[in-house]
Formats: sequence, structure tokens, C-alpha cells
Amino acid sequence: MECGNRSQLTHFILVGLPYPPELRVPLFLFFLLIYLLTLCGNLLILLVVARERRLHKPMYWFLCHLSFLDMTVSSVVVPKVVAGFLPGGGAISFQGCVAQLFFFHFLGCAECFLYTVMAYDRFLAICKPLHYSVVMNHRACLYLAAVTWLGGSLHSTIQTTLTFRLPYGQGNRVGHIFCDIPAVLKLACGDTALNELVTFVDIGFLAFTCFLLILMSYVYIVSAILRIRSAEGRRRAFSTCLAHVTVVVTYYVPGFFIYLRPGSWHPLDGVVAVFYTTVTPLLNPLIYALRNKEMKDALMRLGGRKMPGPGL
Repeated sequence: MECGNRSQLTHFILVGLPYPPELRVPLFLFFLLIYLLTLCGNLLILLVVARERRLHKPMYWFLCHLSFLDMTVSSVVVPKVVAGFLPGGGAISFQGCVAQLFFFHFLGCAECFLYTVMAYDRFLAICKPLHYSVVMNHRACLYLAAVTWLGGSLHSTIQTTLTFRLPYGQGNRVGHIFCDIPAVLKLACGDTALNELVTFVDIGFLAFTCFLLILMSYVYIVSAILRIRSAEGRRRAFSTCLAHVTVVVTYYVPGFFIYLRPGSWHPLDGVVAVFYTTVTPLLNPLIYALRNKEMKDALMRLGGRKMPGPGL
């Protein structure tokens, strides 16, 4: 978009989701409740893992990072979604828009890497059990966690710099629930072809590479699980891995829908964005708590109750 008579843009207006006026209060309460439940659920996982020495294992170390990422991703987006249901709540400063875009992609990319690391952890635990404690030692866990955060920071720095190197000045209505790259680029005064290409290649390459690595890990994992003689052992292994696969699918599918269509817009974009910024961070602690027996036992002990039957 070419803009004439540009003035310095000081703020954007987040259009948000379309809704009938009579649903303003119910939607405000709904998103506020989802946000509070997301914080409580993920904080509970952090508390349980911190208190239970039995959970001081690599898998739960990475799960704590996932819970922290879910809380922060939700905190970057959802409060502005909630504020959008209030009069004047859709306004966000130019600097605030830059910060929101940076932190969303920083945290989102770190989560993408983290899912890959978690798949690698499960691959080692199930396919290479004799080498697991040697390979996935304390130092390796620290290094892998640091790489996820550094990789996310580098990715986001590149994307944010490319996005806001362009001039802005004519329109200020962002047709999305938050400041994201495709929506913000539509307001740029200049050629966005390079940005769209870099976004497609960068995010597409990272997402597909991580997804393929996860898929390869689980091909080996399923093959190893099928060789387990104990039916109970197979059940436990499948249960743990199914939780991870469910989380990965709910994370990657919406992302592919949004970012692998450069320059295009779909009416469902806002709904899909709500899913991966609001619903997925809420589902993660539920999925891991309900599909993982160690987590369920730890939650019961935290609540002062004992699980019925013998420990498995």
C-alpha cells in the first residue's frame, strides 16, 4: 500500500472479533475467565512439579517451561482481547504494538522449539532407555532449554525488525485480535512482498522442520512401544505420548493456517487466532494433568488425598 501525506502514527486500533452488542458482557466475562483459568492451571503445574521430588525429571522440567510459555503467551494477547470489549479498549500504542508482536513471536517460536525438544526427550526415554540418564543429564536439559529461548528471541528480532522497518501512517485499524505480522503488514506504506516471503519461508521452514522432527520421533516411539511386552507398559507409554501429540496438533495446525498463506486473509483468521492464543494455553495443563498418571497422583497428594488402588 502506498500512502500519501503520511503523518507519524502514534497508535493502532485492534478491531478484534465481530460480535453482536448484546454479547459484549458475556464475551468479556468468558475471555476473562479463560485467562484466569489458564494462569491458575499452568501455575498449578509449576507448583506441583516444584513440590514433588518424584517429578524432578527432564520431562517435567520441559513441561514447566511449556507452562511458563503458555502463561506468558496468553498474557501477551488475552488482556488486550478482554480490554477490547470495553469502550476504547481496542487502542494500543505504536510501541505497544511493536512489543506485542515481538513477544508473541518470541514466545511462540520458543514453544515451537520446545515441542521438538520434548519429542526428543520422549524418544530417548522410550527408544534408548539405557542411555537416557546419560544423554539427558542436568547440563543437557539446561542447554536445550536455553536454545529454545535463544532461538525464539533471534527469530522474533528478525521478524519484528523487518515488519516495522516499513513506514506506517495512513490506516491504523488492525483487522485482528492482536498485533500480528499479516494484519500489521496490511497497514504498511510500501511494498510488503519481501516481508511476506520472509514470513512464509522463515515461519514455514521452522514450523515444518520442527513438525517433521517431532513426527520422526514419534514414528520411532510408536515402533518401540509396540515391542513392549507388558500391556500395562504399552498403555502408560501411549498415554504419555498421546498427551504430547494432542498438544502438538492443537499448536501447529492453527499456525499453519495463519502463516502459510502470505498476503491473504480469511474470515476464520480471528477465530483460529483465538484458539491458539487463548484456548490452547488452557488445554495444555488439562491434557497433561488428565493423561499423565504421575501428574494426577501428584495433584491428589497436593490436595491431601490419596489415589485409590496401588501405585502404578
